[in-house]
Amino acid sequence: MIKTVFLETSKRMEVVDITDELKKECKFWGKSGLLNIFCPHTTAGLTIQENYDPDVKEDILSTLSKLVPKHFSYRHIEGNSDAHIKSVLCGVSLTIPVSEGVLLLGKWQGVLFLELDGPRKREFHLTFIQSED
Repeated sequence: MIKTVFLETSKRMEVVDITDELKKECKFWGKSGLLNIFCPHTTAGLTIQENYDPDVKEDILSTLSKLVPKHFSYRHIEGNSDAHIKSVLCGVSLTIPVSEGVLLLGKWQGVLFLELDGPRKREFHLTFIQSED
């Protein structure tokens, strides 16, 4: 089963917690297996990270900005080369185990969508892969 989820970001760089949406979809699916989340954008990313302390999200964004500054001698003419490079560092796909409709994340973990060149209308695709048990 494949489902597309849409979201709208409001800043150039922001972290959007998509954990609750994924939990809802897994509960609806109600089976065991794997959930793959894929982001089809070259200036956004996905990560699993601590989701309890909101400072972690700010630390992620500020560190990415220090590692890959917006203004540098990039050759790409669109002015968003930093977002492309940040996306490379974050990745665009995650796979998480699911047991009887429950996303098997650690106690403090959440799934985060990283907007790196917004604000924009974005989407990500969920693929549910059922186990044979």
